[in-house]
Amino acid sequence: MNFRCMQISDYDAVISLWRDCEGLSLRDADSPGGIEKYLLRNPGLSFVALEGTRVVGSIMAGHDGKRGYIQHLAVADSQRNRGVASSLVDRCLAALKALGIEKAHVHVQQDNDSGRRYWSGRGWTRRADVVMYSFINGDNENA
Repeated sequence: MNFRCMQISDYDAVISLWRDCEGLSLRDADSPGGIEKYLLRNPGLSFVALEGTRVVGSIMAGHDGKRGYIQHLAVADSQRNRGVASSLVDRCLAALKALGIEKAHVHVQQDNDSGRRYWSGRGWTRRADVVMYSFINGDNENA
Protein backbone atom coordinates (compact mmCIF):
# COMPACT_ATOMS: atom_id res chain seq x y z
CA MET A 1 0.00 0.00 0.00
CA ASN A 2 1.33 3.42 -0.93
CA PHE A 3 0.18 6.76 0.46
CA ARG A 4 0.62 10.25 -0.95
CA CYS A 5 -0.92 13.69 -0.79
CA MET A 6 -4.21 14.00 -2.62
CA GLN A 7 -4.10 15.95 -5.87
CA ILE A 8 -6.96 17.37 -7.89
CA SER A 9 -6.08 14.84 -10.60
CA ASP A 10 -7.33 12.18 -8.13
CA TYR A 11 -10.81 13.71 -8.17
CA ASP A 12 -12.61 11.18 -10.39
CA ALA A 13 -11.19 8.18 -8.51
CA VAL A 14 -11.83 9.74 -5.11
CA ILE A 15 -15.40 10.81 -5.87
CA SER A 16 -16.11 7.28 -7.12
CA LEU A 17 -14.75 5.86 -3.85
CA TRP A 18 -16.85 8.30 -1.82
CA ARG A 19 -20.00 7.37 -3.72
CA ASP A 20 -19.37 3.69 -2.93
CA CYS A 21 -18.89 4.28 0.81
CA GLU A 22 -21.95 3.85 2.99
CA GLY A 23 -22.42 6.67 5.47
CA LEU A 24 -20.51 9.26 3.46
CA SER A 25 -22.72 11.92 1.90
CA LEU A 26 -21.70 14.35 -0.80
CA ARG A 27 -22.68 18.00 -1.14
CA ASP A 28 -22.31 20.76 -3.70
CA ALA A 29 -18.94 21.67 -2.13
CA ASP A 30 -17.63 18.28 -3.27
CA SER A 31 -17.55 19.48 -6.88
CA PRO A 32 -14.21 19.49 -8.70
CA GLY A 33 -13.90 23.25 -8.11
CA GLY A 34 -14.79 22.92 -4.43
CA ILE A 35 -12.28 20.14 -3.82
CA GLU A 36 -9.56 21.97 -5.75
CA LYS A 37 -10.12 25.09 -3.66
CA TYR A 38 -9.96 23.00 -0.46
CA LEU A 39 -6.72 21.28 -1.49
CA LEU A 40 -5.11 24.60 -2.44
CA ARG A 41 -6.10 26.18 0.87
CA ASN A 42 -4.87 23.17 2.87
CA PRO A 43 -1.76 21.87 1.06
CA GLY A 44 -0.24 18.63 2.31
CA LEU A 45 -3.13 17.76 4.62
CA SER A 46 -5.25 15.42 2.46
CA PHE A 47 -4.11 11.94 1.41
CA VAL A 48 -4.94 8.97 -0.77
CA ALA A 49 -4.06 5.31 -0.34
CA LEU A 50 -3.06 3.48 -3.50
CA GLU A 51 -2.99 -0.18 -4.37
CA GLY A 52 -0.90 -0.05 -7.50
CA THR A 53 -2.39 2.93 -9.30
CA ARG A 54 -5.92 2.44 -7.90
CA VAL A 55 -7.18 4.81 -5.20
CA VAL A 56 -8.51 2.61 -2.38
CA GLY A 57 -8.61 5.16 0.42
CA SER A 58 -8.84 8.88 0.99
CA ILE A 59 -9.03 11.48 3.70
CA MET A 60 -9.22 15.24 3.64
CA ALA A 61 -8.13 17.64 6.36
CA GLY A 62 -7.96 21.36 6.86
CA HIS A 63 -7.74 23.81 9.73
CA ASP A 64 -8.86 27.23 10.88
CA GLY A 65 -5.54 28.14 12.50
CA LYS A 66 -6.27 26.49 15.84
CA ARG A 67 -8.38 23.38 15.18
CA GLY A 68 -8.09 20.70 12.51
CA TYR A 69 -11.06 19.26 10.66
CA ILE A 70 -11.05 15.80 9.12
CA GLN A 71 -13.48 14.96 6.36
CA HIS A 72 -14.32 12.17 3.96
CA LEU A 73 -12.34 9.30 5.41
CA ALA A 74 -13.15 6.50 2.98
CA VAL A 75 -11.68 3.05 2.34
CA ALA A 76 -12.78 0.63 -0.35
CA ASP A 77 -14.63 -2.40 1.04
CA SER A 78 -11.91 -4.71 -0.31
CA GLN A 79 -9.26 -2.89 1.78
CA ARG A 80 -11.06 -2.54 5.11
CA ASN A 81 -9.61 -3.93 8.35
CA ARG A 82 -6.08 -3.69 6.97
CA GLY A 83 -5.00 -0.47 8.70
CA VAL A 84 -5.60 1.79 5.70
CA ALA A 85 -7.96 4.15 7.54
CA SER A 86 -5.66 4.37 10.56
CA SER A 87 -2.67 5.14 8.32
CA LEU A 88 -4.64 7.90 6.58
CA VAL A 89 -5.77 9.40 9.89
CA ASP A 90 -2.25 9.22 11.32
CA ARG A 91 -0.88 11.07 8.29
CA CYS A 92 -3.46 13.83 8.66
CA LEU A 93 -2.87 14.25 12.37
CA ALA A 94 0.91 14.35 11.87
CA ALA A 95 0.59 16.95 9.11
CA LEU A 96 -1.72 19.06 11.29
CA LYS A 97 0.63 18.74 14.28
CA ALA A 98 3.55 19.89 12.13
CA LEU A 99 1.56 23.12 11.64
CA GLY A 100 0.98 23.47 15.39
CA ILE A 101 -2.59 22.14 15.23
CA GLU A 102 -2.98 19.60 18.04
CA LYS A 103 -6.76 19.24 18.29
CA ALA A 104 -8.94 17.94 15.48
CA HIS A 105 -12.65 17.40 14.94
CA VAL A 106 -14.57 15.09 12.63
CA HIS A 107 -18.28 15.26 11.80
CA VAL A 108 -20.04 11.90 11.56
CA GLN A 109 -23.62 11.62 10.42
CA GLN A 110 -26.00 10.44 13.11
CA ASP A 111 -27.03 7.33 11.15
CA ASN A 112 -23.46 6.32 10.22
CA ASP A 113 -23.04 3.50 12.75
CA SER A 114 -19.78 2.18 11.29
CA GLY A 115 -18.28 5.68 11.27
CA ARG A 116 -19.27 6.31 14.87
CA ARG A 117 -17.79 2.93 15.91
CA TYR A 118 -14.58 3.66 14.00
CA TRP A 119 -13.90 7.04 15.61
CA SER A 120 -14.95 6.12 19.15
CA GLY A 121 -12.92 2.89 18.91
CA ARG A 122 -9.81 4.96 18.30
CA GLY A 123 -10.18 7.23 21.30
CA TRP A 124 -12.05 10.12 19.71
CA THR A 125 -14.61 11.63 22.09
CA ARG A 126 -18.20 12.13 21.02
CA ARG A 127 -19.29 15.66 21.83
CA ALA A 128 -22.70 16.11 23.40
CA ASP A 129 -22.18 19.77 24.35
CA VAL A 130 -22.49 21.30 20.87
CA VAL A 131 -25.11 21.39 18.16
CA MET A 132 -24.05 22.14 14.60
CA TYR A 133 -25.92 24.62 12.42
CA SER A 134 -25.18 25.24 8.73
CA PHE A 135 -26.03 28.07 6.39
CA ILE A 136 -25.31 28.61 2.72
CA ASN A 137 -25.60 32.20 1.59
CA GLY A 138 -28.53 32.34 -0.83
CA ASP A 139 -29.43 28.64 -0.72
CA ASN A 140 -29.91 26.92 2.61
CA GLU A 141 -31.36 23.69 1.16
CA ASN A 142 -28.02 21.94 0.57
CA ALA A 143 -26.23 22.90 3.77
